[in-house]
Amino acid sequence: MIDPPSLELEPHGADVFVGVSPAYPWGRIYGGLVVAQALTAATSTVDPDHHVHSLHAYFLRRGDMNAPIIYEVDRARDGGSFSTRRVVAIQHGRPIFNLAASFQQPEPGLSHQADKPEVPGPDGLKDLGEVAREHDFEDLKPDPWWTRKNPCPGRATLHG
Repeated sequence: MIDPPSLELEPHGADVFVGVSPAYPWGRIYGGLVVAQALTAATSTVDPDHHVHSLHAYFLRRGDMNAPIIYEVDRARDGGSFSTRRVVAIQHGRPIFNLAASFQQPEPGLSHQADKPEVPGPDGLKDLGEVAREHDFEDLKPDPWWTRKNPCPGRATLHG
């Protein structure tokens, strides 16, 4: 049985944290644990009222579950409503993972999403045959775009 992973990190000086991995049967660190621990390290360096709203994660090397993971946090920017952090996870003196995260203080903003239109559910829709008969397309045959010789003119990257 695998011990549950911990997001608890041990502080080791300013903006440096150390985490550990449980022993997994596949012999490596679980990548999701590294992401979660790196985000935990970054979060611990921002104001409590700032919440992560964007992150980018890059796996660089295989992690060693028998070695501690050192998380070095770079406080890239602290503004009034936004904070940005970069975190490097290091093992054996080499980076194994990079994280870039942006945090924002909650604030009201514009809403750009239109209200959902009232439409029938899947069971209330007509099938293709009914639509074809209503529009006098009795000879309508399915013609999937991927079977056409040149379904997307001008887009050579989309052709096999």
